[in-house]
Amino acid sequence: MARKWAKFPYPDRSIDRDDAAVRKAWARLHRGDAEPPPEDAAVLAAWTAFHAGRFGDAVDAGLAAGGAGVIAAAKAQAIYATYLETNEKAKLAKFEEAAGWADARRAKSPKDANAHYLYAYALGRYSQGISVAKALAQGYGGKIKEALTTAIRLEPKHADAHIAYGAYQSEVIDKVGGIVAGVTYGAKKDSAVEHFEKAIKLNPDSAIARIEYANGLLMLYGKSRIADAEKLYQAAAKVAPADAMERLDVEHARSELE
Repeated sequence: MARKWAKFPYPDRSIDRDDAAVRKAWARLHRGDAEPPPEDAAVLAAWTAFHAGRFGDAVDAGLAAGGAGVIAAAKAQAIYATYLETNEKAKLAKFEEAAGWADARRAKSPKDANAHYLYAYALGRYSQGISVAKALAQGYGGKIKEALTTAIRLEPKHADAHIAYGAYQSEVIDKVGGIVAGVTYGAKKDSAVEHFEKAIKLNPDSAIARIEYANGLLMLYGKSRIADAEKLYQAAAKVAPADAMERLDVEHARSELE
């Protein structure tokens, strides 16, 4: 697929690290996805590009490196599509392609938690793009749930997978109702909230955990939780971002408050 990449709109020297600085900050940068530090220098270079907001470079470097580099490539493309791709057709194509890369990676490395997570993340964003109701009718709901529960089983401290599973359950309940969601998809309000809370406990500096939790509360409980959702958005907007992805999360929270 021909790629045209928009520049990261928030240039910041503090997040434009070199490989050595990325390795040094690895624990903080990957508190959300629990990705292990790479042994391959080429894979590290892909992550360095990702954290600096050079998403196109991260995709190219990750795919060229292969193996664990595919995780960096899939995440870079999925985050770029979520926040920076303005063409809806291209956005869906990027999500679909990223899901394919992650799916191939999990087939080769079934114990790679992020392969399962990124497959679910990209497929989930794709589903939102075509409408959740349509995606459920096409059987994507079961695939997303299976991938997320596998990621959490493989890595219980995967905060981002907990966020995604909370969001998945909230979306399903919102679209089909609590009874059908529980019986057909195993989605429950209490479980969704539990996973959001778990994510924030695992990654206290996560803006996206608060954003998705806020959205989830509105889907699950409606207007009765508007005040709680607003507080979560306010907290997300005040997070100090550690890299380009987190900066995009924070800016999204700020724009929603405005």
